[in-house]
Formats: sequence, C-alpha cells, structure tokens
Amino acid sequence: MKGVLLVNLGSPESPQPKDVKPYLDEFLMDKYVIDVPYLLRALLVRGIILRKRPEESAHAYQKIWWNEGSPLVVLSERMHKKVQPLVGVPVALSMRYGSMNIEKGLQELHDKGVDEVLLFPLYPQYAMASTLTILVKAEEIRKKKFPNMKITDVPAFYNKPDYIKNLADSIQKHLSGFDYDHLLFSYHGIPERHIRKTDITKSHCKIDGSCCNTPSPAHDFCYRHQCYETTRLVIEKLGLPEDKYSLTFQSRLAGDKWLEPYTDVEIDKMPEKGIKNLAVVTPAFVSDCLETLEEIAMRAKEDFEAKGGENFLAIPCLNDDDEWCATVSKWINDWAK
Repeated sequence: MKGVLLVNLGSPESPQPKDVKPYLDEFLMDKYVIDVPYLLRALLVRGIILRKRPEESAHAYQKIWWNEGSPLVVLSERMHKKVQPLVGVPVALSMRYGSMNIEKGLQELHDKGVDEVLLFPLYPQYAMASTLTILVKAEEIRKKKFPNMKITDVPAFYNKPDYIKNLADSIQKHLSGFDYDHLLFSYHGIPERHIRKTDITKSHCKIDGSCCNTPSPAHDFCYRHQCYETTRLVIEKLGLPEDKYSLTFQSRLAGDKWLEPYTDVEIDKMPEKGIKNLAVVTPAFVSDCLETLEEIAMRAKEDFEAKGGENFLAIPCLNDDDEWCATVSKWINDWAK
C-alpha cells in the first residue's frame, strides 16, 4: 500500500528558552547543517552558540507565535488537512526537528498498512541543510525500524511549471493594489562550501557568476542555481523588467563565507537608491516561519523604514493556498497511480 510523508523543518514546543534550547541543539548539531567534525561542532554549538542564542531566538519566536502554536507547524497542518481529502492514499506530516519527527510519521503510515512511501521534503530548492538531511534521516530510520518499507523521494521542484505558476499567481495576487518600486526575492542563505560539497561533478560550482548559467548535471543539486532559476521562471511569468527585481540571501551565521548578496545589506541600501516601496517574497519556504515572519516581515521592514523606506510588503509563502494544495495533491496522485 502506498502513502506519503510530508516533511517540513520543525519548531520548538514553545517560544520559551527551555524549549528553544533543545530544538536548536538538535538543529545545529545536525552534521548537514553545520558540516564540521563532531567535536568542533559540539564546541561551537554547545560551548558558544547555545549560551546566548536560546534567549535571543525565544524572544524572536515570542513575537510571531500564534495562539494555535508555531506558525510553521500550524500552516503545515492546515496544508496537510487540505491535501489529504484530495488524494487516494494516506498522508502523514512530520518535521525534521522537534517532537513531530520523521520516525513518528513513518510509524503512522506503517500502522495504516503503508509499505511504499513517497517522501516529500517541503523545500522547492535542494540543499544539504534541508533536503539532504531529511533524505538521510528517513533512510536511517527505515533501515532500523521499517526494513521492508520502500521510500521514494520527491526531487526539488524549483522549476516545475505547476509550482512556478502557483508562486507567480500568489505574488501577483499580493502585489495587487501595492504600488511597488522593487520586488526582492530573498532566499535562505547557506555557506558557499555547501554548494561545492553537493557538486556531483566536483568541478563545476565555482560561484563565479557564470557557473549557474552554464548547463551542468551539478544543477540538479545546486541550491544557488535553483534559486536563480526559480526567480528567472517567475519573473518570466510575471513579465517584469530586469530593473524591477533582484535576488538576495538571508539568515547567515558569522565566521563563514555565505552566498551573496545579503538581504539585510541590500535592503539597507535601497531607500538611498530611490526604492521607497519594497515588496519581498521568500521562495525558499513554502510555509511562513521565523525567517519570514520575524526576520523579513518585522526586522527587515523596520530596517527599511529606518533608512528612509516608506512602504514594505512581505508577501506570504504559499502556505495552505488552495491552488498550491491542489498542485501537491496532483503530484501525489500522479505518483500513486
């Protein structure tokens, strides 16, 4: 029997430091997130980052937390509830980190008689710290707990026509009535070394301004290329001129070379360039979360206005949009035939 496991990032149990700390520990100790040897990772995370970060992150979570719980979890659950009636197979929802873990999701499907699972990472673009860690964790659990279960994964859907249409339509809908000067595509940042590590050719990804535009098998796993390609396809759909949009990367950690240009740095420059009305979309996420609701919709807005910007629009993620849920359901049904 076939079944589907949707997997998103995850969330602490509450926006309090006591719950944020173990969540951050699990997240940051993942070798696919901070990809350094274990002892160095433990020293960095447990000896330095977790001394201050839980309090800071808890404060940020408190600013966006809903009565129903974590926005990312709530929105993922709403999407799940819309998708399930539209498909002919059982669908479970899990998170890579936190209590709603992948093992529980696979167990739920197993208990329903599922022995063939479509693993669906809810990330449009492929990255070590998102897609790969889900695939590895699911396979690890399968071997240990469900050896007779077969798992197939959904590849990155950054360029799928249905997804591009959903994203373009959502942007267009939210831009209606907003007289914007510029549309910014802000993607989650990753260290440049992650790009090179996922380069299956071991030579193509030089991050030199041309490699992402030069056809290569490396693009199947290149986060940077896929971000640029998503943007290109959406812009093509919207018919925007080159001077009307740009692409940046947000949420970097200090100490490493991360993908550029940086969202916060570029937004600070915009008002002096005459961009007074700014719209920001975050296509690395399909569900609104801390990075979209606090980092962009709150902090970036405050910074933009402090530098002289006048109007700022944070475009919501696809979340549980009916058309997006219909697309996900279509992909599932096509697989389940």
